[in-house]
Amino acid sequence: MTVYTADNPKRSWYGEAIGILILDATYPCIPGNVGNATTYDFPVRYKVVKDASIERLLTQRDPNLLEPFITAARELQDEGVRAITGACGFMALFQPQIQQAVTIPVFMSSLLQIPFIHQILPPGKKTGVITANASVLTPEHFTNVGVSDKMPLVIRGMEKQTEFCESVLEEKGTLDSEKVEKEVVGVAKDMVEEHPDIDAILLECSDLPPYAEAVFKATGRAVFDFITMIRYVHSALTPTPYSGFM
Repeated sequence: MTVYTADNPKRSWYGEAIGILILDATYPCIPGNVGNATTYDFPVRYKVVKDASIERLLTQRDPNLLEPFITAARELQDEGVRAITGACGFMALFQPQIQQAVTIPVFMSSLLQIPFIHQILPPGKKTGVITANASVLTPEHFTNVGVSDKMPLVIRGMEKQTEFCESVLEEKGTLDSEKVEKEVVGVAKDMVEEHPDIDAILLECSDLPPYAEAVFKATGRAVFDFITMIRYVHSALTPTPYSGFM
């Protein structure tokens, strides 16, 4: 018989290894989006960061958001998650501070994968980054996740793509997924045509993983995104025994 012990007096439920800090925003999160729980084949726990709007995080880079981010992260830790991720690549802005504020692994931004991607690519190859808004992606975001200027990047944004901009950045309330897919595939194809030495593509935005397969088919490049990162960390936190025969 296995005996289990309640390890935290603040916990009334168990089984959610991944906690996700999500923006205080309202737009459709379709399957494949970080903000849609059906994206995962394991349970996740969400926590809205109070007043953390897209505008305040992306455009204003408001330092006053740090406190609500840390509060939400600590709440997730108290609720029993084993690691904390974000639901926007621009949360890289607070990666170091949140990492120091809790005692469990923190991986706030999909951009954390860039050093890994750089290390596995053949010499002379580049990583293409498709971001929600290239005009507000700063050196600080990259520095906070360990990306150096020795890691060659090509960056393209979605801010000029009509459906994506209106649906996500402006939160019009609807999202035409077929249109967004055409937009992101178009950006990816143009980027690779201009820079054929791109050997992998990272989708920074948490709204873009639904289109990773389409980008892969259109470009032939490996595609990384928030979901590849979350699945990777989850597998490390919940290892399973192997069975088979020899």
